[in-house]
Amino acid sequence: MTRLAKSIAPAGLILAALAALPAQAQVQGNIATVDIPRTIIGTTAFQTGYEQVTTTYATQNELRRTKAQERQTMLAKFDKNGDKQVDDTEQQAMQKSPDFAKLQTLEQEIQALGNQIDGARVFAIEQIIVQYPSALQDVTTKDQIKLVIDPSTLLFAPPEADITTKVTAALNARVPAVGVVPPAGWQPSREGVQIYQEIQQRLIAAQMAQQQQQAAGQQQAAPAPVGR
Repeated sequence: MTRLAKSIAPAGLILAALAALPAQAQVQGNIATVDIPRTIIGTTAFQTGYEQVTTTYATQNELRRTKAQERQTMLAKFDKNGDKQVDDTEQQAMQKSPDFAKLQTLEQEIQALGNQIDGARVFAIEQIIVQYPSALQDVTTKDQIKLVIDPSTLLFAPPEADITTKVTAALNARVPAVGVVPPAGWQPSREGVQIYQEIQQRLIAAQMAQQQQQAAGQQQAAPAPVGR
C-alpha cells in the first residue's frame, strides 16, 4: 500500500472533534475511554463492507496472487544461495538481467491491484469515520460524559469507563451500510489511511492469536504416544 501509506497523519484526529481541555483543568463529571479501531471493527457497516470488498474485488485479488507468484518464480532464479532472499550481489545480477524490466512491471501491477483493494477498504472506513464525532457526541451527551480519553494513554481505568460498545451502537444507528466502490477521482484521507492501518494490525494480531490457540488445542487433543 505504498501510495496510501504516504498519507499517514498523527493519531487521535477523531477525538479532536471534542473540545480540548487545558492541561490543568479540573474536570467535573464523568470520564470515559473509547478504543477507536475497536469501535469501528464492531460496526455492522464495517463487517459487511469488508465482506463486500472481498466479493467485489475478487478478480483483482486473484490476479494479484497470480502476479505475486510469477514474481516469486522469477526472483527464485537469482537466489543462488537458496536463502529465499535476493542479497546485494544477487540484486546486481538481477538488474543486469533481461527479466529486470518485467520484474519492475510486475511489481507496479501488484502494487496497483493492492491499492485498489486497500482503497476500497479505506473508502468504506471513511464513511464510518465521518459519522464518528456525532456518534461519540450522542453517547457523551446521553451519559453526561465530560472527557473522553484514549485507553492506550492510561495506566488504569475501570471497565465501566469504557464506552466503546456504546459508540459502536451509535455508529450502527447512523451508518447502517457503506459503499465499497470509490467514485472517480476519490483520494483517501490521511485519517482514513491511519485508522485503516491500525485496524489491519488489530485484525492480523487477532488472526495470529486464533491460529496459536487452535494449534495449542490440537496439541492438547493429540493422543499421547504409547510406550513400548
